[in-house]
Amino acid sequence: MVGAVPNMRADIRADRASSGRHGRALRVGLISALVPLLLTLVQCGKAPNPAALAANSQANVQVVAKTNTQQIASADTFEDRFPAPQFRERFPSASESFLQRQMSDFSPKRAVQQQPEQSPYKVASLAPQVPYQRPPRDDLTTLVSMKSSAFPYFGNNPASDAPFLNISKGDRRGHRSYSGRVYWQDETYSDSRVLVHVPEHFDVRKPGVVVVFFHGNGATLERDVRDRQLVPRQITDSGANAILLAPQMAVDAADSSAGKFWQAGGLKRFMEESANHLARLTGDPDSARAFANMPIVIVGYSGGFLPTAWSLEVGGISDRVRGVVLLDAVYGEMDKFASWIESHRSGFFVSSYTRYTARRDRELMSMLRQKGISVSEDMDGPLRPGSVVFVETGDGITHRDYVTRAWTRDPLKDVLVKMSATPALALTRVASSR
Repeated sequence: MVGAVPNMRADIRADRASSGRHGRALRVGLISALVPLLLTLVQCGKAPNPAALAANSQANVQVVAKTNTQQIASADTFEDRFPAPQFRERFPSASESFLQRQMSDFSPKRAVQQQPEQSPYKVASLAPQVPYQRPPRDDLTTLVSMKSSAFPYFGNNPASDAPFLNISKGDRRGHRSYSGRVYWQDETYSDSRVLVHVPEHFDVRKPGVVVVFFHGNGATLERDVRDRQLVPRQITDSGANAILLAPQMAVDAADSSAGKFWQAGGLKRFMEESANHLARLTGDPDSARAFANMPIVIVGYSGGFLPTAWSLEVGGISDRVRGVVLLDAVYGEMDKFASWIESHRSGFFVSSYTRYTARRDRELMSMLRQKGISVSEDMDGPLRPGSVVFVETGDGITHRDYVTRAWTRDPLKDVLVKMSATPALALTRVASSR
């Protein structure tokens, strides 16, 4: 028994040593297992390092390849992990689809009005019927190119029956004027534009007139007719139901050539083409017929006497001309003016002059009196059908400013106001004068 104790102690020491080794191994195992978990917990909330992710991914692949090679070869391809979606998985069936819409489905819908039952009687409307009103419009002033305008012109000069373009230099052609100066066709006689002005108050349904304005020498449509002579403004300020057509004659030249208005029917073709343009510009294509039949007032200033005289003589529509106004413009062609006055007693004739044209105006007055036509020498009275008026202006009135200051300021405005006061001259005043 005594010998057994030492052996028991030895066994106990052996067991303790064995259990100690087992405990150390267990602690080492636990620590080995907990360290990665602790590292993972420490990384929570931090952005991953791309390099570390790549390295870890490569290491895991190597580990898996060593430990589970058969399973990777059999079922770990990209196609196995990310199978392509089938058609039914990408597109719903007809019963599951959204209702197809058009853009019109999103526009506001009008409320559907229920049709009332037919009554055996009619109910009178108590609301007054609104009459038609022309939509508001501003003054329209623009330039329009027309084939029937004065230029370009390649015909003859009726004064000499020779070609109008009677000078050539290489490929250029030109015209030698009465003064002997040469004007080239490409610079002076190639502008086919017409200044068109339609006042805001113009109404094609009411009696009105077309004012055809022939400017004088050394003029352009914009610089002179519009801005210096103020012809569009005078027409608007008159309040008359009138519109303006002013063809470009010789451009900024001391030349009174009439171009296409020398030709038989020249004015008629010009007015026919203008009617279509006016209908388009005013937005009413159906008004072309009204414009084509509208009365005409021709105004010739200075050198504009020549196209005025030839338009009355051979223009083809002299019966539509309700009035002729010459502003210091009787430089010749008295026989043509006298002939029109004598044969068109339903129209009026006004010639205002300075000392530069006084002699020829007096000669024309003498011709008319010999024909038994009464002549007035002031503009104080009203204009009536058959009125023939000659007005001499004083020395303080200059030829250059004659379109804006003759017997009165704005003489064209004064003529239109007096004309609209006479219903027989077929012109309505639709707006008050400014």
